[in-house]
Amino acid sequence: MNKVVNDRPIENWIHALDAADLNARPKVVKLDGRQVVLFKSGTDIFACNNRCPHEGYPLAEGVLSDGCILTCNWHNWKFDLRSGATIVGGDRLRRYPVKVYGGRVYVDIADPPLCNIVEDAISDLLDSFDEHDYTRMAREIARIIKADGDPVDAVTAAVNETHDRFEFGMTHAIAAAADWLYLYNAAAGDPTKQLVCITEIVGHLAWDTRRETSYPYAGSMRAFNANEFLRSIELQDEDTAMSLLQGALCVGYKFGDLYEYLARAALAHYQDFGHSLIYVLKARQFVRRTDGHTLEPVLLMLVRSLIYATREDLIPQFKAYRPTLSGWKDGDGGPDGSVLREGGVSEVLSEIKKCSGDPMACYNALYEAAAWQMLHMDIDYSLSTSGPVQDNVGWLDFTHALTFANAVRIVCSDFPDLWPQGLLQIGCFLGRNAKYTDNTQDTDQWRVDDPLSFARTARDDVIDHGQFEYIVAAHMLKLSHAIVEEIEAQPDAPWTATAAAALNRFLHSPLKRKHALRTARQAMLLVERED
Repeated sequence: MNKVVNDRPIENWIHALDAADLNARPKVVKLDGRQVVLFKSGTDIFACNNRCPHEGYPLAEGVLSDGCILTCNWHNWKFDLRSGATIVGGDRLRRYPVKVYGGRVYVDIADPPLCNIVEDAISDLLDSFDEHDYTRMAREIARIIKADGDPVDAVTAAVNETHDRFEFGMTHAIAAAADWLYLYNAAAGDPTKQLVCITEIVGHLAWDTRRETSYPYAGSMRAFNANEFLRSIELQDEDTAMSLLQGALCVGYKFGDLYEYLARAALAHYQDFGHSLIYVLKARQFVRRTDGHTLEPVLLMLVRSLIYATREDLIPQFKAYRPTLSGWKDGDGGPDGSVLREGGVSEVLSEIKKCSGDPMACYNALYEAAAWQMLHMDIDYSLSTSGPVQDNVGWLDFTHALTFANAVRIVCSDFPDLWPQGLLQIGCFLGRNAKYTDNTQDTDQWRVDDPLSFARTARDDVIDHGQFEYIVAAHMLKLSHAIVEEIEAQPDAPWTATAAAALNRFLHSPLKRKHALRTARQAMLLVERED
């Protein structure tokens, strides 16, 4: 008859050493390919992984105190070997059951069920968010991968954990996540690159919601009505919009069922500097790439962002937008490219009407102008420490024209009656950015031989972007991926070389993200003028 310990046959436990060989000093043994360290404290014997879960320092070099508290001497992490708690630090320390039988010490190194490992890793991943411990996030996701779990489950858990902590709805965290998941799928077979993609997604979500409280969504539910839904967004009535959305979800609506209404809401104004339409497109892609498991939280975030979006068409600079849209009619002419590149908002919008009868021809002219403007951006504005607030212009003002245009082409191809709004709103970007270009600079140094190959490489290289700010990495990825999509859709378009050159310049130019002196000067000026 087999001897049994803790309901396991004794032969399923591994003999580590003889009890007489274990004294006050820890002993490291190699059991089935893993390093296990054993400690004796009084009559107690503890066994754990010899590698600290933080950065792998050997715990045999640590200090045992108070009978069961193990301290790693590298970064002072502390573990309770009796309860398993991490007292100082983050990650869990792997402990192993120990039994003494017949004067011999046996250790059970059998792994727990894989589902338990994945559940623990996801729980610990979410626990890392408040401190935004990026390296811990990477380790916890790596543990999911090692346990043959699906790391995209970590993304789903992160979205569900954070979605109600976005006070004003969706941010670039979701927009970039769609493209990170594209890279994740493209990196199949390379778990290290896939780990980067998942860590960037959950890290961005954690960063954008760090130390934020919950901002609950409306709890009521109403039968969905498309007109009422659009009207409630227009009126910035969150309670009604969310109630209608919840009603739609309750009866099984998917993203595709709401896509048209979300697109119409996003293009109802020139708003949020183009973010709204970009978010609609990226939210749709993201939900698809998570197999629909993020549908509800993403829709809640998206609709909230549409409600609180700024409406730039209501400010004087873009006052020509509404009259031009109201007077829209098909034209059969061609626009003057110099006007699109260098004209003000009114001039550009008027020029767009000339080619309104052929939306794609008009789109290509606008895209060429947007790429030209980005290639010829006057970088002095982005580096300046003086000047008025309205001239606080940088690279991201120009990148958005191209990422927004990408969204316009895709969405307006799905809903052709939205082309007027989409084209004119690209024009708003052009008219606004024209002032901040310099057509005298030499741009030949940024030209590339193969635009599509260059853009693909630039996109793929974002995996090792080296940027501390998630928002910067997000724009590097979103822009390069959008340009790839546009060139792939129209490889013979006349603007491909210009777009690739603009991307090249952006990636190799200074990006000043904090303007301490300019901010101080503008603050002083504003306060001096206050009554």
